[in-house]
Amino acid sequence: MSGESSLVERQFGHRARLALTPAQIEILDGQGHAARALWNLLHNWWLMTPKCRRSLAAADATIREARKEIDWLGVLPAQAAQAVLKTYHRAWVSCWEGRAEAPVFKRRFRTVMSVDIPQGRDLHVVRVHRRWGMVNIPKLGRVRFRWTRDLPVGKHTKHNRITGARVVKDTLGWHIAFRVETMAPAPAPHTGPQVGIDAGVNIPLALSDGNHQDHGRPPRLADGTADRDKWLNPKEKARLLALEHRAAHRKSFRGSGERTSRRLQRTYDQIARLRATAKRRAIDWQHKTTTTLARQYGTIVVEKLDICSMVTSARGTIDNPGTNVAQKAGLNRSISQEAWGRTVTMLAYKTARYGGALHKVPARGTSQACHVCHTTTPKSREDQARFVCKNTRCGWSGNADRNAACNVLWLYRTDHGSSRLLEEQSSDAHHVASNLPPQGRQESPPSGGESFKSTTATFPPVLDPPAPGWPWHQGGKRQG
Repeated sequence: MSGESSLVERQFGHRARLALTPAQIEILDGQGHAARALWNLLHNWWLMTPKCRRSLAAADATIREARKEIDWLGVLPAQAAQAVLKTYHRAWVSCWEGRAEAPVFKRRFRTVMSVDIPQGRDLHVVRVHRRWGMVNIPKLGRVRFRWTRDLPVGKHTKHNRITGARVVKDTLGWHIAFRVETMAPAPAPHTGPQVGIDAGVNIPLALSDGNHQDHGRPPRLADGTADRDKWLNPKEKARLLALEHRAAHRKSFRGSGERTSRRLQRTYDQIARLRATAKRRAIDWQHKTTTTLARQYGTIVVEKLDICSMVTSARGTIDNPGTNVAQKAGLNRSISQEAWGRTVTMLAYKTARYGGALHKVPARGTSQACHVCHTTTPKSREDQARFVCKNTRCGWSGNADRNAACNVLWLYRTDHGSSRLLEEQSSDAHHVASNLPPQGRQESPPSGGESFKSTTATFPPVLDPPAPGWPWHQGGKRQG
């Protein structure tokens, strides 16, 4: 096979910080507000126009006429205005296909300002030296940006090109996001081991082989409460607390319906910058961790979680109020802070990049069943961190998150395993159960005559060991 035929197309984005002067920031702010206003005007025109007259050609003609008559709308480059139209029409197509909600108006203070540069040939990206590069932005000129990754410029343009970019403003300033298209060699199939991952709060990513991934800092404070600002150092936490107190004090002087003062808005901006710093550190940890996992393991199995349902409020209604509302709110914040969906998204494209595979299995029952005997016995999970199987013929005990990760991997292997391996598993069932350590067994039910019944919702109530090759069953030893 020739080298040309073994290349595959890859598309990715690269975000870099822009070094702008105050005058350039003012120009980009005007373009960002013009792009948002154009979206709102286009949405208003679309809703008022009869359906028989709605078309891209009619909308394009309307935009061209508006840019000639409205001065503040003319500051937006023509190509950026066309990009707004295409994005708006694509939003309606997604709505018609049932993949998204209908487009809405963009609010001034809740919308991320952005200006699209659809043509990559207009950028003229040049690397100045090791730390900085130069890019051309329409109606702004040449601008420096922080060079943190090699882009296809100069000698690196063979089979690679920059197809466009988007200038975005966040809490930390203006950034440029390049759209890059490259031709890379097809990755060879990854021959690494299989692993199951259980996403949690105390242990962010618990692996079935015990190689857990944490944030490198305690998940809870000294008093046992969850650390809401664990990505900030003590000095930044103290500053954040002082800013929040200052904002609350200044807000108390604002009357109902009055505009936010400049001092209060400046305090809000300082708080937002600290929050943005914490978010960037969290994303950096996710990138590094997912890259390490994709390089090490050939098959990664995760839970198929409905995160939106998991973070619903427990307040209930007036007629039927909820219970433990504050505790559930704290749990919802911790779940949202971990951003499990973003972690899975990163794992999906990184495993494909390194020749591996990512699979999802149902999450129901993985934290309640024992990964050794595959039975779900009441009260087996004693607390958040400890799991003790109450099955009298098993009695396995260990970390609850690792037990769930092993169950995740077992669900995948039962669907994709070899029939020969499953037969070997059945033949060794009673042998493994009889060799369990005596200190882990419970020969009689606890006091009070309570009996335990195994459920069969997700895991079959048999005493067979898991599929061969499990991490805990290597060399005849159990690694709990």
